[in-house]
Amino acid sequence: MRLEWIDGAEIKVTAENDEIVISANREGMLSLAKHLTLLADGVKGDHIHYDESNSLAEGSAELIVERI
Repeated sequence: MRLEWIDGAEIKVTAENDEIVISANREGMLSLAKHLTLLADGVKGDHIHYDESNSLAEGSAELIVERI
């Protein structure tokens, strides 16, 4: 699966007290929307792994989104 990012995308994920918060600017939200559309059109087991070394802001919690 080839993920496309909109220039300037910023996304941060925090996990505290059993809550996950995904914060993003407009470009980040549009990028996530594209990624979720790809997953929706995919097959069971397809997933995207987001972390600070490939897509998220420094200090973010890792996030995995999986198609079931």
